[in-house]
Amino acid sequence: MPILPTLRRASALALVLSLPATAWTASAWAQTTTPAAAPAPAVSPETVVAKVNGTPITQGDLTVAGEDPALSLPGVDDAQKKNLLVDYMIDLKVGAQAADAAKIGETPDFKRKLAYFRDKLLLDEYLDREAKKAATPEAARALYDQTVKAMKPEEEVHARHILVDNEGDARKIAERIKGGEDFAKVAAEASKDPGSKTEGGDLGWFTKERMVAPFAEAAFKLPVGQVSDPVKTQFGWHVIKVEEKRTKPIPGFEEMKEQVDQYLTRKAQQDLILKLREGAKVERTDAAPAVAPPPPETKKP
Repeated sequence: MPILPTLRRASALALVLSLPATAWTASAWAQTTTPAAAPAPAVSPETVVAKVNGTPITQGDLTVAGEDPALSLPGVDDAQKKNLLVDYMIDLKVGAQAADAAKIGETPDFKRKLAYFRDKLLLDEYLDREAKKAATPEAARALYDQTVKAMKPEEEVHARHILVDNEGDARKIAERIKGGEDFAKVAAEASKDPGSKTEGGDLGWFTKERMVAPFAEAAFKLPVGQVSDPVKTQFGWHVIKVEEKRTKPIPGFEEMKEQVDQYLTRKAQQDLILKLREGAKVERTDAAPAVAPPPPETKKP
């Protein structure tokens, strides 16, 4: 299913570059948080919440600061968060005014950084705006339906196993279980697999490609409720019991919607960047990086 895994949101440019071709923390404050109050009435972005040497700090400034991932304040209620952001913006303004007085903004290095972050913010905003035009509910549903239609039914098996070091031990265990002993109890007692022995050897549901070939072939051929003869893999010797078989269920649209939307967004951003590049006159004036030739092949004796 051509849907990318869910990733945390970074800048729009970072999302584009990550798509294949096809700080502050609130840990200390959170410990003293109180239950969230009812939502406060909407405040105009132009509302002044503080002044620093006559320079206003507005509600809109707080909104922008609150969107900064470095200022994420999980677990902090709205009133506390606003107070923290106001304090932060006051410190920011005080420091920025001091830096301005020291003419930091006039240095070539600062100007380069300012130009870089201006370009980056412009690109992020542009890509976000354009991507919203592509990630519509209709487009998401169409992509989901198209993907589901192209999917082939896939079989899954729910099985248990007991892993031991040698064939002799595996045969003895298989005989015990076929003789009536409880598989889960024997697995807890004898299995060498630390990941499943405490669960009675339960491996859950799996598709064929998730297991090594000898194990998968034996498990998928075995009838439900039956116990296998010893099966050898690189991990040792296995005794397998198949609990259930089914056709792997297809995730519903609501379950996949977030991933579908993310795919559409990233695809739209990638397509836009490629289109912009094609229409731009780009000149590389740096020297092409040297590529070392591959070492000569040597024949094996």
